[in-house]
Amino acid sequence: MVAWRNRRSQSLYLNSDLLDLLLAAAGSLLLTVAGGPRPAAAQVNPVAAPTSPVVQADQAVQNPEIRVGIVQRFGEEADDELTIEPLTGDRLTLTFKTGAQVQTVTAPQVKLDIAMQPLPKPALQERIVLSTHRSFESAEDSANQWQQRGIEVEIAQPSSWEVWAKREVYSTPLLRRLLLKNLQAGGFDQAYLDSQIVTAVPKAAFTANGYRYSRDRVEITSANRRIRVVGGESSGDRKLYGGDLMLQPNTYGTYTLVNDVAIETYLRGVVPYEIGLGAPPTTIEAQAILARTYALRNLRRFAIDDYQICADTQCQVYFGISGAATASDRAITATQGLVLTYENELIDALYSSTTGGITARFSDVWNGPDRPYLQSVVDSVQPIWNLSQKPLSEEANVRAFLALDQGFNEDDWDLFRWQGESDLSEIAQDLKTYLQKQQHPLADFTQVKQLQVAERSAGGRVQKLLIQTDVGTVELEKDEVIRALAVPRSLLFYINPIYQAPPSAAASAAANPAASPAASPVASVLKGYQFVGGGWGHGVGMSQTGAYHLGELGWSAARIVQFYYPNTELKPISRELVFWRSPEPPAASANSLP
Repeated sequence: MVAWRNRRSQSLYLNSDLLDLLLAAAGSLLLTVAGGPRPAAAQVNPVAAPTSPVVQADQAVQNPEIRVGIVQRFGEEADDELTIEPLTGDRLTLTFKTGAQVQTVTAPQVKLDIAMQPLPKPALQERIVLSTHRSFESAEDSANQWQQRGIEVEIAQPSSWEVWAKREVYSTPLLRRLLLKNLQAGGFDQAYLDSQIVTAVPKAAFTANGYRYSRDRVEITSANRRIRVVGGESSGDRKLYGGDLMLQPNTYGTYTLVNDVAIETYLRGVVPYEIGLGAPPTTIEAQAILARTYALRNLRRFAIDDYQICADTQCQVYFGISGAATASDRAITATQGLVLTYENELIDALYSSTTGGITARFSDVWNGPDRPYLQSVVDSVQPIWNLSQKPLSEEANVRAFLALDQGFNEDDWDLFRWQGESDLSEIAQDLKTYLQKQQHPLADFTQVKQLQVAERSAGGRVQKLLIQTDVGTVELEKDEVIRALAVPRSLLFYINPIYQAPPSAAASAAANPAASPAASPVASVLKGYQFVGGGWGHGVGMSQTGAYHLGELGWSAARIVQFYYPNTELKPISRELVFWRSPEPPAASANSLP
């Protein structure tokens, strides 16, 4: 999610000979899902519990607890430290294992720190990265496609989102290299082996009552379930959290501090930061409904690390309850337990800061099947643009649409319209950094020659941007454009080439200032590109700035969400609602990579 801003190839199926070799090398290894045969339509279901692809509300139905990673990489730096405190008059209870025994300690404070522990001998850490993505949504679609091809996978987020060949299946160097060889033979040259030699690992410890305990896992609770965390992103950072805390190891060799918190308490730390307290009351109510729906819909994101959702813009901004305020608390209470549904299933309640005047479909931004309720909606209460008569897939229409700056719900907000420039050397540096991170085969280029928007959606979003280099053409699709290039703030943009006179012509003009200043197009040299666009963020679902305007017009929260998510229905959380089911992906294309 985007936090609030102020106004103004070919298909791969495992070769049978290679599969026999893989099975023999693994000692009768079977490609299975959860211990049973892989279903014909493989699904990615990273929800820790329950394990069914259909996730139903359970236990505290109206106010379920969720697991939020509030410090995701504790131990990345050797001097990482956190101080955990209860409120005045309360004490902390620490629960951890000593050997096979569960031990409990009470203390007025606990300090968490890291010590680097040398390994007896260097260790190899590696995994096969099948694909990398800017967003979880495209990563999940890629994972579904890989599973259709017979490869068990898991979704990770070491920095960007990645799809890995499942480590417990491809568990030896031989198996990993055989798989990679088969992938490359099948034309999947963007898969790569991420290997590193580790000589030391971070080990967590905590100090309580003057004693230091070295433990990988510790649960921290208090009597009134209010705990303060000091440190984290900065040494002066102080945040108050409701619920309990758990320090636990993660997939990346570090630790995650997890907040187990009831959904309604969690919202008190989300809504003020996502929409802002100056918004109209019904706008804040709409935000509360969406934040609740989004969280409960996305509990599968971090199954690889044994928690459910993160606390930054890759999920929703969550800063604990220190910033809880009357206006946001009132909106949470007014909408308590309400979620947005489509055919009795929670929707993907996506939202962003600013759409640029038109919302995007799901498939305009990410790979995967479209959601019927996520359509291109002109973000105006006036009939300002007829999308069926003037589709924004046509370049001339996009330029005309972006020339409009009045009559939209967002038109008095910053980034409703924007522009920026980038010369070819800057574009080249951005692209090279992007390609190198993926070990892309064209990452060794030296020069960018040309940019071309090759495809747009009907809602105007760039679907394919071609970047011609001296060693080949790089094809960027959908939100990978924003990931690769620094200037575009959304996918709703067009480009203008920027030319300059060649050095010889410039020198001649300086020597003869009386000559005409107009440079011949033939003699001009491409210097870079101007990007002209609208909106900030993915643009799918509700515009937070647009909803602000609708609230000012007196619209109810229900009317606001219906505007941005047509044909949906507000319902209370219940056991009958489906929280999430894996959408059926289309059959894997013989001419495309997942």
